[in-house]
Amino acid sequence: MVWNTNLRWRLPVTCLLLQVALVVLFGVFVRYDMDADPHWMNKKAAENSTSDLENEFYYRYPSFQDVHVMIFVGFGFLMTFLQRYGYSSVGFNFLLAAFGIQWALLMQGWFHSYYRGNIRVGVENLINADFCVGSVCVAFGAVLGKVSPVQLLIMTLFQVTLFSVNEFILLNLLEVKDAGGSMTIHTFGAYFGLTVTWILYRPGLHQSKERQSSVYHSDLFAMIGTLFLWMYWPSFNSAVSNHGDAQHRAAINTYCSLAACVLTSVALSSALHKKGKLDMVHIQNATLAGGVAVGTAAEMMLMPYGSLIVGFICGIVSTLGFVYLTPFLESRLRVQDTCGIHNLHGIPGIIGAIVGAVTASCANTDVYGVNGLTQAFGFDGFKTNRTPSIQGKFQAAGLFVSLAMALVGGIIVGIILKLPFWGQPADENCFEDAIYWEVSSRDLLICTKGDMEFSTDPAQFSRAAKGLEAEGWEQSLHHPAPPSRGCVSWGLKALF
Repeated sequence: MVWNTNLRWRLPVTCLLLQVALVVLFGVFVRYDMDADPHWMNKKAAENSTSDLENEFYYRYPSFQDVHVMIFVGFGFLMTFLQRYGYSSVGFNFLLAAFGIQWALLMQGWFHSYYRGNIRVGVENLINADFCVGSVCVAFGAVLGKVSPVQLLIMTLFQVTLFSVNEFILLNLLEVKDAGGSMTIHTFGAYFGLTVTWILYRPGLHQSKERQSSVYHSDLFAMIGTLFLWMYWPSFNSAVSNHGDAQHRAAINTYCSLAACVLTSVALSSALHKKGKLDMVHIQNATLAGGVAVGTAAEMMLMPYGSLIVGFICGIVSTLGFVYLTPFLESRLRVQDTCGIHNLHGIPGIIGAIVGAVTASCANTDVYGVNGLTQAFGFDGFKTNRTPSIQGKFQAAGLFVSLAMALVGGIIVGIILKLPFWGQPADENCFEDAIYWEVSSRDLLICTKGDMEFSTDPAQFSRAAKGLEAEGWEQSLHHPAPPSRGCVSWGLKALF
């Protein structure tokens, strides 16, 4: 089958149509929240307040900044580990996140902030939109390198919609607690992405195996993403918690879990290598699993030692997953998980949901106090008769709802993305920036395995270049560059 990856009309038309539609929908529905409206002055006068510090902006904006950096810098750079897919990792993450936050403001607004015909948008809406896009970034990790930007936009359109429905069911109908999104963000995003990549299975992906690897500098860039995510994860898990003790507790629990996770990830990475060496894949990813797993119970009385235990367990489970589970999923279940999101978000997300259910079931007035228990779980109004054990059952139900939404939605969206006109790359051209980006010919490295002997015979280079021309490359330079790290710079210009 001939794959046409030229996006000259498809990508501009898709982007412009989506943005024009968003402008129209924002014009019809979206208005400022009271805290962002000039009528805020009237509210201050009614409450006899003389300070602007009571405005929600000053409570939430620091957390919003941290979450925003995580979405655009943390997730973007975490996926730059592929040696020839750095432009796409950061650039496509930027694209789908910019579109996703706009669509999320609308979808989440219709479910949570719709009042008298308008969606009221404030700083908390911006944080929730980033949370929604975080789920999209998780799913992006499963299909990284194998889809076109048009496919990513379509996937984002559907995933944000499904995320908003799932979030409404869990938070509004089941009334579960999920401050850090172990269920709504990580579990849903991971299994949605894994289901999509299962539907989009590529039997010939081994033809791009050389590019599905890292080099020294690409791993270093990915580590930048890891550090940004690791540092700001306490803000992520506490961003929308209730002011005061709940938000404070969520940050502490996340902080402790992340710290413990690093030590166990390093320990397992070294123990599983026959020479005791560390694997950057584990350090980049498994060290973050503790932040995922503590998300649901972040604002509960998990206690600092409980957070350490969660991080300890997740560091082990996540590292083992990268070593044993990812190869099994690809070879036996045809799940080609590029970034290993199952080990960083999927399994830790399930662990987090279980921890949340158990912690909620064990809650009592001796630990929380009467008023504290009511506030922590919202046991008021129509939930007055709900007990901690019943809350734990609802928490468990929330996990199954998220999994069901992810699997069913992933199958449907995967079938849509499998259609042949989205500009997706052929199996032999996956994980390659030059397909969709203007890349300098001198920056292209054709990597080969085998012995480290390289001929300088012009005839041999000519024959190799002709072979590459047949794969869609045009020779633009006729002299070889010095070999480096087992790669030869052929100086080729992409024809894609």
